[in-house]
This record gives sequence, structure tokens and C-alpha cells, in this order.
Amino acid sequence: MNILFTCGGTAGHINPAVALARMFRERDNAQVLFAGADGGMETRLVPKEGFELETVTITNFRRSLTPAAIGHNVGTLVNMVRSDGQAKAILKRFQPDLVVGTGGYASYPVVKAAAKVGIPTAVHESNAVPGLTTKALSKVATVVMVGFAESREHYDDPSKVVVTGTPVRGDFFRYTRAEARRELGIQDDRPLLLSYWGSLGAEQMNGYMTDFILRESKAGAPFRHIHGAGRDFAAMTRDLAAGGAGESLNGIEVREYIYDMPLVMAAADLVLCRAGASTVSELAAIAKPAVLVPSPNVTADHQTKNARVLSQAGGAVLLPEKDCSGEALYDTASRLLQDEVKRSDMARRLSAMAIPDANEKIYDTLKNLIGVK
Repeated sequence: MNILFTCGGTAGHINPAVALARMFRERDNAQVLFAGADGGMETRLVPKEGFELETVTITNFRRSLTPAAIGHNVGTLVNMVRSDGQAKAILKRFQPDLVVGTGGYASYPVVKAAAKVGIPTAVHESNAVPGLTTKALSKVATVVMVGFAESREHYDDPSKVVVTGTPVRGDFFRYTRAEARRELGIQDDRPLLLSYWGSLGAEQMNGYMTDFILRESKAGAPFRHIHGAGRDFAAMTRDLAAGGAGESLNGIEVREYIYDMPLVMAAADLVLCRAGASTVSELAAIAKPAVLVPSPNVTADHQTKNARVLSQAGGAVLLPEKDCSGEALYDTASRLLQDEVKRSDMARRLSAMAIPDANEKIYDTLKNLIGVK
């Protein structure tokens, strides 16, 4: 069995494909190949996971009429023709029994080329609302898999849409809250807040978090707090010291990176973060209440749409970045951390909408698809 996964651009597109590739390799001894974009994040992440990767030359379209954008878009049109030939060559060499796209520009030429020659194809969309690539491929793919039931209405043919959820790493299910707190050495009963803005952080949001931490420090640290600052770690540490927080933060911990995220998230009582597809899937899967501040700098405002799904279900609070400040973030988080009944209700609502066995559902869907061939 030969399976070709095509993905790229963000970890939210790459990680689900890697999780599925492992399942097929371990259970079916499948031969797996990845196709990504030249220079994309996938060229680093996929080989690191032990999978072979080939690339196509593909770029995005810019929604602007500036000379630079027009020139870029002309180049993209040229690349689309070039990537079509590259995709056909990959299919000819690898002879896949199934092609699976999990997002990113590279998915478009590869899935399209496979569908054109009758190879079973599937696409998976982690975001609540499909991007341009998934929307276009939904017209030619055999099956469309989505992370949320609410997503079905965004496709022209809902009959080919299967609600599978989004794969979440098994590490996130390893610890109970009590076990995780013990592992972290937490011995008191104060609730734990986890906050982070992605692996690199976000300068403006980390500025707000400096004010946030100074406020909670001056209030006597009423709750525990682990914050991932990313590349702003040195600046935050300096500004906190200048603000009088000093080295003794009494259970408030600022880290450069949170390498043990599944452990820390399991221990947390509330999470303050962005609303990327992988993040909201993890929050829903382990029923972790959250305050979501979507990044305003992503294509088609996907994060706001993701956050809205959780907030409308009652499992999260949606706080737009334009409404943020250290005070607003602190007041919102403090209210929830002081209200255990509210957090329990939020967790129940997340559990009701979650699909914790997403990996199995997707695996079964793809196996059935191969069987139809």
C-alpha cells in the first residue's frame, strides 16, 4: 500500500498528516511519501519525523493591486503550471493507492492531479471554515474530512463531508490534572493559568502579559501561572524586574518555551492563547476551558472563526486582540479562575463537542476509501 500525504505551510497542516502517516506505517506497513512546497516548514519537520518528502514549486496569491503584489501573483500563475507537472511526476514515480491533503498550497496541485487520473483522494480541514485550497479541492476530492460538525455547511456538497475531528497527539491524554500537578511539583490548591502566544510569541501580546503578571504579582499571586514568552523572553524578564516583580513571583513562572505542553496543559485550569486549528482541537479534546485571542494576522481570519466555534458552544471566551490590554486580560482570566462552577460547565460543553478518537475516525475513513477503489 502506497500513501502520499501532501501538506505544508504551518504545523497545523503538517502534524495531522504525520500522525496519520505513523498509523498507516505501523498498522499496515504502508509505504509513505510526503509532498510539500519548496522551502516550506514541511521540508524541516517531515524529514525530522523520519518520512521522505518531495517538493513542488507553489506560492500563494496576494490580495492587493500594488505592483509588487501583481508581480508576485504573475509568478504564482507560472508556478501553478510548473507545480502541475511536478505533481504528475511524483504520482508517476510513487504510484500511490491514496492521496491525502491536509492543507497548505502544496496540496492543491498534488490532490488535483491525483483526482484527475482516478486515484482516490481525501482532504482534511482542521480550521472551522475552509481555506481557498480546501474549498477548491473539495470539488474534486473523493472525501472531505472536517474537524467540526459546524464546518459542513461551508461546502457545496455536504454529502461528501465526513466529520472526523482533528488528530491530537496521544501525549495530551497521558495525564490527569492531579497527576500533571504532581509532576510539576505543585503542592498548593491555587488554580493554574497557562498562557502562550505560539512558539515565537507575539510582541504586543507579551507586552500585555508583562502588565498582567505585574498585576497578579502585586495582588499576591492569587493563582499559579505558567507563561511561554517565546522570543520575547529576555525583554519580558527585564521589564518584569523593572516593574518590581523581581525573582520571587510566588508560583508565577515565565518560560522561554514550554517544551512539556501536554503536561502543562493537563495541569492547567484555564488556558489563555491563540486559536489556531491544532490548539482549539487540543483544547476541545481534553476539555480545557480557555480565553482565546485570535491572531489578526492570519489568512481569511481563520483563528476568529475557530474561536467562535468554541465560544458559541460555551467552552471558551473569545476576546479580540483589539480589545486586549493587560487589565482586560487579567480581569477576564481572574473571573474565570475564581469561578470553578463556570469552568466546570465550560469543560462539559467542550467534552460534548469533542471528537477524541479523531485519529481512528480518519484512519477508518481512509481505509474504506481505499477499499472502494
